[in-house]
Amino acid sequence: MAFGPPTARTIRWSSWEGLEDGLEHVDIRPEGSGTVAAGVIVGAEESACYGLTYRLVMDEAWRIHEARLEATTGPSLHLQSDGQGSWRADGQPRPDLHGCIDIDIQATPLTNTLPIRRLNLDKGQSAIVRVAYIWVPSLSVEAQEQRYTALDPGAQYRFESLESGFRADLPVDGDGFVMNYPRLFRRLS
Repeated sequence: MAFGPPTARTIRWSSWEGLEDGLEHVDIRPEGSGTVAAGVIVGAEESACYGLTYRLVMDEAWRIHEARLEATTGPSLHLQSDGQGSWRADGQPRPDLHGCIDIDIQATPLTNTLPIRRLNLDKGQSAIVRVAYIWVPSLSVEAQEQRYTALDPGAQYRFESLESGFRADLPVDGDGFVMNYPRLFRRLS
């Protein structure tokens, strides 16, 4: 299932428990030959409330080239990648992230779209990806391995964290954006 070119759109998710526990608003738009996503999240992690803004710049294959994140609690993070697995964080080389093509921001289902679109998996096909995982609200980053499996290409994918053993079946829309993320996020109309 090949996804079509991105179109400008706005997506909102709430936390699984409801708006009082978290809300995300993201604007996605084509820019040059790639895509830019700019969002804001209001949430809580282990009773600590936070706000987070982010801006992601992806190429035509949905590989991250730049990510800027800023938490209202103070931390900020600027990641840059060559799209081939070499990274810099706040201007400094990050060899521990070598081989990561995607990022996964803990507080949003948006970043699941990157490998889903990029991998273009056929039914039953799986792929293990190495991601730069960003913890929120600290904005610390570490490499992790995840697996994606196409259950119904273009409609549903299984996500598995090989670090924690967590897994979830993710329904997506026709552009590969997560609709609902069981126990974590719900798409708002």
